[in-house]
Amino acid sequence: MRDEPLRVKVWGEYACFTRPEMKVERVSYPVMTPSAARGVLEAIFWKPEFQWRIREIHVLKPLRHISLLRNEVDRRVPVRGAQPFFADESRAQRHTLALRDVAYIIVADIVLQPHADKDIAAYRDQFQRRVERGQCYRQPYLGCREFAAHFAPPSEYDHAIDWSDDLGRMLGEIRFKPDGTAEPIFFHAYLQHGVLCVPPHIYNGGNNHAFATTGAV
Repeated sequence: MRDEPLRVKVWGEYACFTRPEMKVERVSYPVMTPSAARGVLEAIFWKPEFQWRIREIHVLKPLRHISLLRNEVDRRVPVRGAQPFFADESRAQRHTLALRDVAYIIVADIVLQPHADKDIAAYRDQFQRRVERGQCYRQPYLGCREFAAHFAPPSEYDHAIDWSDDLGRMLGEIRFKPDGTAEPIFFHAYLQHGVLCVPPHIYNGGNNHAFATTGAV
């Protein structure tokens, strides 16, 4: 049983897993990305002794889009300095093509780091207990922070929908190199009968680099 992947059901009213090639207007991938799935899992349970690696994402509900107008700002808030930042002076209204009424099952593995001081079973048990109790370190979200995600153990009635499609090039991970630069990892995504299988090669070298933990993709 220790080799069996962990599963958690996540759902929400809205989601937006932004395609990185869209510079101004946000357009969502049709399904949750692996990096967004990892962000949800890390919000529920994470420790520096292990990494999450996504195996599969099961789509439980048909694809539905919604067009939204969201208020954003044109520039970043200065991290240093005492200069005030007035959002009203930099506000911009941008279009978002998001998803609505979504639900997924995330299938993932815990991979121990070399410095881990516990057996993998201990981390697996902690995660399962937190999912059953609805506990999390921070509120998980579905691509954008305002799109909150609910989570629970999957039930026997949760099944992937019968939808197969070639989704094209999808962002799998964002890997930070030792020099601090970010390296996006892409793969060709296929949805087969409602299941997105994540190729293991996107995690190659995972022990040599620190991964982003935002999940906001």
